[in-house]
Amino acid sequence: MPISKHDPYTLREAAQIIAIGIRIEKRRAYGKSTAALERQADRIREQAQAREDARGRK
Repeated sequence: MPISKHDPYTLREAAQIIAIGIRIEKRRAYGKSTAALERQADRIREQAQAREDARGRK
């Protein structure tokens, strides 16, 4: 169930994206690569959007 009718994310997905964002910023502060974490966040966003798009078509 989405957090609100305006967002495609569930509470769990939103928490995951926030946690990944924090990890990304920490890695950037140390000058390390963040590509894998960014891909993970993008994958969560894409899945959530696809799920909500499919739900809207019904």
